[in-house]
Amino acid sequence: MDEMMLNTGGEVIPKLIYDLSFIELSDILQSWDEPKYRAQQVWSGIYNQMWENPTQFTNIPVKLKEQLQNNFVFRSLAPIKVVHSGDHETSKTLFEHPDKLYIETVLMRYERRNTLCISTQVGCAMGCVFCATGQMGFSRNLSAGEIIEQVMYFARELKGEGGKLTNIVIMGMGEPFHNYENTIKAIDILNDPAGYNFGERRFTISTVGLVPKIRQFAAEKRQINLAISLHAADDELRTKIIPINRKYPLPELMKACRDYFNLTHRRVSFEWALIQNVNDSPEQANHLVELIHGLPCHVNLILLNPTSKYGGKASTQQRAQTFSSILARKNIPCTIRLRRGIDIQAGCGQLATRAESRKKIRP
Repeated sequence: MDEMMLNTGGEVIPKLIYDLSFIELSDILQSWDEPKYRAQQVWSGIYNQMWENPTQFTNIPVKLKEQLQNNFVFRSLAPIKVVHSGDHETSKTLFEHPDKLYIETVLMRYERRNTLCISTQVGCAMGCVFCATGQMGFSRNLSAGEIIEQVMYFARELKGEGGKLTNIVIMGMGEPFHNYENTIKAIDILNDPAGYNFGERRFTISTVGLVPKIRQFAAEKRQINLAISLHAADDELRTKIIPINRKYPLPELMKACRDYFNLTHRRVSFEWALIQNVNDSPEQANHLVELIHGLPCHVNLILLNPTSKYGGKASTQQRAQTFSSILARKNIPCTIRLRRGIDIQAGCGQLATRAESRKKIRP
């Protein structure tokens, strides 16, 4: 049964419905001798109506509802804990998977938009020293459906409030380009005009710099925004804080970024966590100017968010402003990003699923 899969114990379990592309869903329904239009009815129910149980489908026969119920899982993520920032503008939800692994997803509410920060892996293999997810190590990739389910969970929540998602940033737990196929499949499904119809330009993917995947992404000429977690402008320093730089050093990474722009004509964003007396000096700012000179881009400066296993401190506002002004004088667009959700460990680099946290949150 193609629609079934095996778990780690060898047990046959239903497949997550969100893992299916429209073509895959159509093929399965046709194998059940359903007419072709049934696939569109089911697809619309999932992504337009946002139904999460076959019993909610009002336009399909009872037999098909039963087949969907018996062959697919419509909900695999269990929300275990929700915490809200003091200003109530950011919330972080801890989800448990059936295999007892956990991820975190963050919703940021602004005056005119709602941005969701989603995860693509349980943990992360990149080992960036200042990142809580990297500090916890890597467990497994999320499937395309597990990535999508995060989005649909919050889409339903906002719909109930009369709102909707406006932006999705793939900057949560994990390195998206380390799980490239599932991440892109998830975006393609969410982008389908006959389904959820979430425009490519409203997605942003952040990568620490996996050069072959950046090149693959560039060749596909997508409209998805690309952000590079840079954080240092010389190889010696970058390797100390971002170990993958040993494999893909800055000259190779920056050539891939320039080639990306030449192929897509889309500017690149660079993320830079400002760490006091580490990468926030005028010297580093000037190195950065040299590194990105002539490349249409935008630099997001982020005061380092604290994590339990890294002793570095956030830059002072004065040092951040000095760094920013050096870029501005060279006409490099730059923003000192407003920190969100720091009090609930929902900021950039803070997502993790510590065992001690999980013990406190069971109902």
